[in-house]
Amino acid sequence: MIGTLFAVAAVLFAIPFVPRMMPGRPAPDASPSPVREYRQAGHDAGRETRFKQQLVAQDMKATERLSRKQVERDAERFLGGGGKPGSVESLLTTHPEIEYVEWNFGNKTDKASDKTVDAGLMKAAEPHLAEARQLAGRQATAVGPNAASSGYSSPLFQYGGKSYFALSRKAKNGHSLVALVSSNVIQSVERHQRRNLRIVPYPAEGRYRIESVTPGTNKDTTVRKGEDNGNASHYAVDEIVVKFRKLPTERQLLQLRKELDLTVVRHTGRTFVFRSKKHETKALKAYFKEKWNPEYAEPHYMYLTNGETPAAEGGTEFVPNDTFYSEYQWNLPEIATVNGWNVTKGSKDVVVAVLDTGVQSDHPDLKERIVEGVNIVDPSAPPEDDVGHGTHVAGIIAAEINNNEGVAGMTWYTKIMPVKVLDSTGAGSTYSVAEGILWATDHGAQVINMSLGNYAEAEFLHDALKYAYERGVVIVAASGNDNTDRPGYPAAYAEVIGVSATDADETRAEYSNYGDYIDVAAPGTSIPSTYPGSQYAALSGTSMASPHVAALASLVKSAKPSLTNAQIAELLRRTAKDLGTKGKDNDFGYGQIDVRSALQAAVGTSVSLQLYPKQVRKELQKLQTATAP
Repeated sequence: MIGTLFAVAAVLFAIPFVPRMMPGRPAPDASPSPVREYRQAGHDAGRETRFKQQLVAQDMKATERLSRKQVERDAERFLGGGGKPGSVESLLTTHPEIEYVEWNFGNKTDKASDKTVDAGLMKAAEPHLAEARQLAGRQATAVGPNAASSGYSSPLFQYGGKSYFALSRKAKNGHSLVALVSSNVIQSVERHQRRNLRIVPYPAEGRYRIESVTPGTNKDTTVRKGEDNGNASHYAVDEIVVKFRKLPTERQLLQLRKELDLTVVRHTGRTFVFRSKKHETKALKAYFKEKWNPEYAEPHYMYLTNGETPAAEGGTEFVPNDTFYSEYQWNLPEIATVNGWNVTKGSKDVVVAVLDTGVQSDHPDLKERIVEGVNIVDPSAPPEDDVGHGTHVAGIIAAEINNNEGVAGMTWYTKIMPVKVLDSTGAGSTYSVAEGILWATDHGAQVINMSLGNYAEAEFLHDALKYAYERGVVIVAASGNDNTDRPGYPAAYAEVIGVSATDADETRAEYSNYGDYIDVAAPGTSIPSTYPGSQYAALSGTSMASPHVAALASLVKSAKPSLTNAQIAELLRRTAKDLGTKGKDNDFGYGQIDVRSALQAAVGTSVSLQLYPKQVRKELQKLQTATAP
């Protein structure tokens, strides 16, 4: 088991941000944009921290709106015909965030509450519930012929360090529903994103015997402030990764254990992760290089959590009916996703492995899209998400479309393979990420998404990436959220499509890393998606940009299965929308992905001949061989 042994390893590249609406969508708040204020004022560490804190607060507000709207919508549906005597408890099943609910119909009242709700909470909530009952008819909403015609939603209130709100809905027939709802998802977003944005030092120095070094060197550095993460890589101070030129014998391993007081943490083939009770990484590295001349001996680095489309009426563009699509999902129209669906909506035979914190397997917007996965952190447990990051990433790729639920993903049929390589702190080791890559490759993933990274090159990880790439897997990774041009790994490896993030105004997102290793950019700011607890949240970061690219790669693979991973990567670059400086640049690479252009190119013969000369030569050679006398 890896578990807490490797608690600080790969950074989740996600950060919170205020929604930036596209033209034709609801206008943003009149208050000044923190992004624009930040850009106009220039950059220093203190200002960057204040900027990020504003983003956290505003994204929490966006998540609150999603949370309210989700419950309000289902309350209206219940009153509009779904409710039957004794069925009010079904709301608790579909909405774990509902702590208490009462349905008043005629002279009767059905009540249900979560078994864990305590009397203190109910006492604190009673004034808000009373106001909800009294004001149920205050605001007209008129949703459907028999649905709620009015409703009320209270401000947030605190109890026991957590936040709640009360809401009510009243139907035209006089029936009403009152509920007490937990909005702990807001605190969850705040807690995780303060780490992911590096507002606080992450991981903590000294915890789990972790140390930090300047990337590309073994020079010690100390992470005292959140922004220090942008110039540091983390490793386990008492561990070493060694790839031997020849597999050691049992006798040799026993001698190593005795001589260095070692234990074998994990091993794959000729690569071993050793931990010593009396020697630190520097001493171990020197020993193995002198005595064994291995292929490499390196620190054990940590990686952190960085059918047909339904016809539209009147010849207008199809608009998915998913609850949050029209109001919040600026990202899909921005990259011409709906137009791309006219070429292909994906294939159930294409699998995207999400190497992350796991995925909520029974989320209503994801449960039909999940295939067998694995928990590398704890092999005895399923790959469930105990952080939120992996579920959010998976929803961007594959949330069910046009199902009157939550959000729309980028693909209609693509499957998600959850590979949990990061633990409950959002961290995992070189070994766990590498093992996840190997497992996903061996179990049929055609695309791998990694919204995680570090600033140190690790040959062990690179070996795993080469293994996947040589077997045809398209590999996509986020660049990072430290607003630096320092290469982040795995995004900067040649086998990987490195992704930066854009805002809705098609500028590079202020948090996004950049550099000559960036291949393409994708929307990353205030992206609504699935979240644990069958909920939804708006998050920002290159973590959110990367799955857009992975999803597009899966669509291209569906449209043209014969394309190789190298050809798919080249197609994404060639068909990207050029932004910034003309041609390839450090902010956007070749540009922001364009779903329609990429898919049309994938099936277009003339474009294919231009993009894939090697493939054409291979096909011609096959024909010549077949017709030879």
